[in-house]
Amino acid sequence: MPKPSYHILVCTNSRPPGHPRGSCGESGSNAIFEKLSMGIEQKGLFGKCMIANTGCLGPCGVGPVVVVYPDGVWYQKVQPEDVDEILDQHIGQGTKVDRLEVPDELWG
Repeated sequence: MPKPSYHILVCTNSRPPGHPRGSCGESGSNAIFEKLSMGIEQKGLFGKCMIANTGCLGPCGVGPVVVVYPDGVWYQKVQPEDVDEILDQHIGQGTKVDRLEVPDELWG
């Protein structure tokens, strides 16, 4: 396997139901992870990028959160229908998906 150019992280952290912070897992991130995994294979991107699920990445209130490195782009509220756009535009063309990016104001 060649060294990948991109690494996609998907927060799949889960907290107990009713937890005040919520969680990406509770917001459906496992479906995002599965769709990204399938999309990478279907689009022939397996050598170009790799995917990993993670614990909490921090901004739980805007989950599911997906991060693309080495670009350091954080995506918020990602839904299954956004996956093709992330793979085609960001991974395929090298252009971030502006409408999904976590705003700088969130970081304080």
